[in-house]
Amino acid sequence: MKTVVIGAGLGGLLSAARLSKAGHEVEVFERLPITGGRFTNLSYKGFQLSSGAFHMLPNGPGGPLACFLKEVEASVNIVRSEMTTVRVPLKKGNPDYVKGFKDISFNDFPSLLSYKDRMKIALLIVSTRKNRPSGSSLQAWIKSQVSDEWLIKFADSFCGWALSLKSDEVPVEEVFEIIENMYRFGGTGIPEGGCKGIIDALETVISANGGKIHTGQEVSKILIENGKAAGIIADDRIHDADLVISNLGHAATAVLCSEALSKEADAAYFKMVGTLQPSAGIKICLAADEPLVGHTGVLLTPYTRRINGVNEVTQADPELAPPGKHLTMCHQYVAPENVKNLESEIEMGLEDLKEIFPGKRYEVLLIQSYHDEWPVNRAASGTDPGNETPFSGLYVVGDGAKGKGGIEVEGVALGVMSVMEKVLG
Repeated sequence: MKTVVIGAGLGGLLSAARLSKAGHEVEVFERLPITGGRFTNLSYKGFQLSSGAFHMLPNGPGGPLACFLKEVEASVNIVRSEMTTVRVPLKKGNPDYVKGFKDISFNDFPSLLSYKDRMKIALLIVSTRKNRPSGSSLQAWIKSQVSDEWLIKFADSFCGWALSLKSDEVPVEEVFEIIENMYRFGGTGIPEGGCKGIIDALETVISANGGKIHTGQEVSKILIENGKAAGIIADDRIHDADLVISNLGHAATAVLCSEALSKEADAAYFKMVGTLQPSAGIKICLAADEPLVGHTGVLLTPYTRRINGVNEVTQADPELAPPGKHLTMCHQYVAPENVKNLESEIEMGLEDLKEIFPGKRYEVLLIQSYHDEWPVNRAASGTDPGNETPFSGLYVVGDGAKGKGGIEVEGVALGVMSVMEKVLG
């Protein structure tokens, strides 16, 4: 079977690797001169920065992405993070945590609640594993259960780091799927070689199984015949195919086959994908001569104005920085109404870092923003419309078609798994 994959990002390469191993004749078309998209490395001053996602897998070596990599025999070593911590004020409720703060374990977040609320949260954690809440945002659900501003700050920090959303923008059912996956798969991990370590391993699998990857070739049209994908046009050349997988997100995919979207149901699909809201964020990369975080996991920062989470990837893989240096990556959520004020958002993030690391010396290596056509996610978590399209033989993968409860790249892997079940059975 001939398969064409549009886009050599993580979702596209995962699909190509699995299908090439299954005996498909696979060709990948990528408009950029490099592969990986928002999941590869950028070499700068001897540091291996990332083009998009952190050098981190939210569910580590036991998660969906790691399991998929093992399935296709992609050789990647993933180091399990030792802990995740939360920075909190020494005095409960003190917003000026610079005057005194401490880091507590992620699992100890209820310790800042009253005894009554701690007991209530403990009961809720147990009961909701079977009876999932639904029909509201995470923030609305929290407020209906516990009257404590700390929990909102904690939820905003976690959602900002994990999903680039605030807790009032995430469906509560999606968050509980995420929590269930944390129980099932475990916490974070860092792949040796960073994002590019995974991309290189997938390219090796694709090449070893006869697949081809074309860079610098943009797909201009998806060909549809009798309601079924029949191939693509790239650089004015027709490439026939029995199966087409798009890593571009639903909206861009719909544009490529817009001429065929004529039926009423198809038009409804086009209208639906046009309403998808991408999530936006800013990443600040720091270089330092000494550790800033001091462990391999995530540091969540609920009391900052903008920064949501920080991780120091060189704690797990020192080769991501020059000898004796540390690479620390900081993420902040950007609200849709603030996308046009990125300079102000960046300034607040930089001010946060002075307070997160008081007295520490570091260099700002690179500041990256993700929005519009180069977002954090093409569809905000919890709003993904699935992997199917109105046409048989045409599927969408990537960060606009994530699986339920999958944080970022874990969601991408879950979405690809879903497509593979449909295609390969």
